Amino acid sequence: MNEDRVKGQAKDVKGSAKETIGKAIGDKETERSGQADQVEGKVQKGVGKVKDALRDDS
Repeated sequence: MNEDRVKGQAKDVKGSAKETIGKAIGDKETERSGQADQVEGKVQKGVGKVKDALRDDS
């Protein structure tokens, strides 16, 4: 498994937690920051998947 996939998953989980906390305490900034972290994590996981696919095709 590519390092980008692992780091992306961690960012996604962190973002989900931040979003949940932001919603719970009514902090829209924290909630939006969590959503942004999740998007960043998903993109990074996608990059890792592409790298893995390219490595497997070689």
